[in-house]
Amino acid sequence: MAILNISESEQVEKFHHLQLTLSDRWKTSESFDNNEADILIIPSLSLDQRELRKIEGCEHYEERLLFSLIRLQNPRTRLVYVTSVPLHPSIIDYYLQLLPGIPFSHARNRLLLLSTYDSSLKPLSQKILERPRLLKRIHQALRLDKSFMICYNSSHWEGELSVKLGVPLYAAAPDLQIWGTKSGSRQIFKESGVPHPDGSEKIWNHTDLAEATSDLWERQPTLKRVVVKLNEGISGEGNALLDFRPIENVAPGKGTHAERVTAISDRFSTMRFQAKQETWDNFSGRIPELGAIVEAFVEGEIKRSPSVQGRITPTGEVEILSTHDQILGGPDGQIYLGCSFPADERYRLQLQQLGLQVGRKLAEKGTLERFGVDFIAVDKGNGEWDIQAIEINLRKGGTTHPFMTLKLLTNGRYDLSTGLFYSQQGRPKYYIATDNLQKERYQGLLPNDLMDIIAHHRLHFDSGTETGTVFHLMGCLSQFGKLGLTSIGDSPQQAQDIYNKVVKVLDEETRSENRDLSEFSDYSFPVAWDEYS
Repeated sequence: MAILNISESEQVEKFHHLQLTLSDRWKTSESFDNNEADILIIPSLSLDQRELRKIEGCEHYEERLLFSLIRLQNPRTRLVYVTSVPLHPSIIDYYLQLLPGIPFSHARNRLLLLSTYDSSLKPLSQKILERPRLLKRIHQALRLDKSFMICYNSSHWEGELSVKLGVPLYAAAPDLQIWGTKSGSRQIFKESGVPHPDGSEKIWNHTDLAEATSDLWERQPTLKRVVVKLNEGISGEGNALLDFRPIENVAPGKGTHAERVTAISDRFSTMRFQAKQETWDNFSGRIPELGAIVEAFVEGEIKRSPSVQGRITPTGEVEILSTHDQILGGPDGQIYLGCSFPADERYRLQLQQLGLQVGRKLAEKGTLERFGVDFIAVDKGNGEWDIQAIEINLRKGGTTHPFMTLKLLTNGRYDLSTGLFYSQQGRPKYYIATDNLQKERYQGLLPNDLMDIIAHHRLHFDSGTETGTVFHLMGCLSQFGKLGLTSIGDSPQQAQDIYNKVVKVLDEETRSENRDLSEFSDYSFPVAWDEYS
């Protein structure tokens, strides 16, 4: 394969031409998902690397797209999965053994695993582009007329990779990623008529930030707090909360505009940063690089953080895929920890409608494939909820892999009339999922140790009952004591019980750092010498 050097305009034109081939192959969502295809999985986190480093264990997040291996249940599908460093064999075996009715060897023969053997802090897509021989090997493994590429998020690296391989990228084009930023989200909400908190446009320095914050306070004199967000922050880690109550003496009607701006500027260093170890010196230094916005903090006694997920097909149709109630943590409940499916029945249909409005506006802009919209919902006390849109994600988010895991494992369907998901047996399914089951005591557990625990305590997903737990982020476990999982049940309570059992078992298995080795003899296998040869 010859690697051609072409101009930026030629690359953009070729990229869009490749994407148009997807619409030629698209008939329905079901047929596209089940056709004969070679799928190239590039789980590159092509985001701002300094912001990404705020997420502990982020170097293992390339594993989040391993749910894609379940696509091998279609005997006409082949997968090429590329990672920065090789994945542990037992992790791959774990996913392939989830496939109902497909011999392990048949699925394994249709899977090509490749690695850059590079653990540096660069996006995976960049690493691939720096290795022409690896690029050539990927190209030779694909039937180009049947191939498409899936990524975690789309950037200029994925655009260049798509063009050099001649494989269409099934994701929003890199030049449309502005609509997934904090400021771009606010513009989409405004244009689509979706309620959202009052706030500012994009700001590039802390002086203008103080001015915009004062303007916001003057428009809403009863505001108690505002949120300052880096325009390209991730999972709430780029957020900070500014409390107006200590400077009430300069509130609108009490102090002048200039006094307010000065007081606000002085308070920036005291903001509650959601990311651990974040400081105003670092945060303010990022504003000229990434931009920032300020918006009203939504107050409320009973408050939820739901989201809706959808996709835009290559023909421009908008499909709603799911709704969730998000589980948030951090100092002020702004950091994504996990989710439960589906969202509360009192507002899930309203979320779907708002998601459609956003999706149609995104489709007008030319975006493609996955999008998610995060909201704040406040109970008004009269049976109604005040729902405000917060941001759009134009990437595979924390709710993507649990829902796709459920869908691919059960071959079920999402019902728009109820907002429920039904398995092929007609049972509604529910789950609780997290990327952040993290405890210091779990550190040191290897993937094989986790497999032993899963087998001994029967924590696996049962394809007969379609209940149980599916694990991910297993590579995070040994170093960070961090694990991801999706616990699936036939009711919300059953899903919670299954999740609780997993946590209880892991806690018991790690209750002492100096356990007697004989405790493991009833279910652990002898060490295979060739594993270390």
